[in-house]
Amino acid sequence: MAKPVKLLSGGNPQIAKADGDAPVQAYLTAMPGWKCEVGRRLDALIMRTAPNVRKAVRWNSPHYGIEGQGWFLGIHCTTKYVKVAFFRGASLHPVPPGESKQKDVRYLHIYEGDPLDEGLVASWIRQSSELLGADCF
Repeated sequence: MAKPVKLLSGGNPQIAKADGDAPVQAYLTAMPGWKCEVGRRLDALIMRTAPNVRKAVRWNSPHYGIEGQGWFLGIHCTTKYVKVAFFRGASLHPVPPGESKQKDVRYLHIYEGDPLDEGLVASWIRQSSELLGADCF
């Protein structure tokens, strides 16, 4: 029987740094409550939009990138919402609404009950995968 995943501050699952789909799926499964479904929808949308994506868990968050080119997106649980980080978000059109202290990063915050505009989010994913972002492989 698998050991339960510890939830950190804000309900973020504590998953060890690892590459591949398995640690990302472990993170998504451990997301508390309604956030689990949002995480799974985002993961499926990312896979449909950027099928050559590389997945990993870094800093207790799923990261998505292209092999040899860097990370373009990360997901993180907070107390009240799921935060989607677009690492080159300031270059996206339209620009995602959430500002960051880092000039290039923009966020999408998804709250419980929020409708997910899959067309818009897919557009940001597509643009992000072409721009890429953080060289953290």
